[in-house]
Parts: sequence; C-alpha cells; structure tokens
Amino acid sequence: MGTLTLVLGGARSGKSAIAERLAGDDVAYVATAEVTDDDFAARVAAHRARRPGTWTTIESGPDLAAVVRDLPDRSALIDSLGTWVARCDGFSVDSAALVEALRRRSAPTVVVSEEVGLGVHPETEVGRRWRDALGEVNQAVAAAADRVVLVVAGRTLEL
Repeated sequence: MGTLTLVLGGARSGKSAIAERLAGDDVAYVATAEVTDDDFAARVAAHRARRPGTWTTIESGPDLAAVVRDLPDRSALIDSLGTWVARCDGFSVDSAALVEALRRRSAPTVVVSEEVGLGVHPETEVGRRWRDALGEVNQAVAAAADRVVLVVAGRTLEL
C-alpha cells in the first residue's frame, strides 16, 4: 500500500508548491479545478509552469474517486479537494468512496486541500455550506492519511 499525505493550508499559503516537492519526479497530477476566468487561468498556468515535463496531467470532474481508482501505478498529486467540492452539485461528495480509492493505491499519493477552519467566516449561506462540506472531507482524508502537513506562509508543520 502506498503512503497517503494530506497537505492543508489557507489561500496562497504555498501548499501546492510544498505538495509538488513531496510528490517526486514521475507524477500523475490530478487537476480538480475548472477554469472560469482569466485570473484563475493565470494561476493554473503558473502551477503548470512549475511542474516537471515528466508529469502527466489528468483532469477530474465530480467523480474524483473513479479518477483515483484509474490512476497509473506511480506517484500521484491531487490538487485540490476544495475545487473538487466546489464543482459537485450542492457540494455533495462521496468522501467514503474517495478515501477507499486513496487507501487502495499502491503508489504514494499527495492530496492538497484548503484548511477552511482558519479562514474568514463566510458571509453567505452557500459559502458556509462549502466550508462545512470541505471540512468534513478534510477530516475523512486526514483520518486515513499516513501524514498530514499544515502549510502557513510557505512553512510546514506536521500534524
């Protein structure tokens, strides 16, 4: 069984860069975001430019567990759970199926997620539902993980 590492952090904390370093050289990169505007497209391009040419990018929609089950037998990086939850209708996700798929991997897996418990309290009902859904997913993945790292200002703290 491969190791599972969860990398948590707030917005612009450096969590993706840390996760990329942890993932290794030959990586299947699972992108969960849907580009919706020019600003976000620029962020995605910056992430892509950082990644080695040996990495393979796999786009994931709402059925992340199925994508994880079909990943090649090599290191994987999933970035991020927050954008995955945001793409699911009503923020309804099957975290049990995701955790099961992650546990079954024989190669190392690094998962990135936003730590929503440290952010600003969402003003809207939809923002609160997203925060709550992601918080539950983070707890489920953290419970299954071999290692959980919190990133703050580009620095890591083992949890």
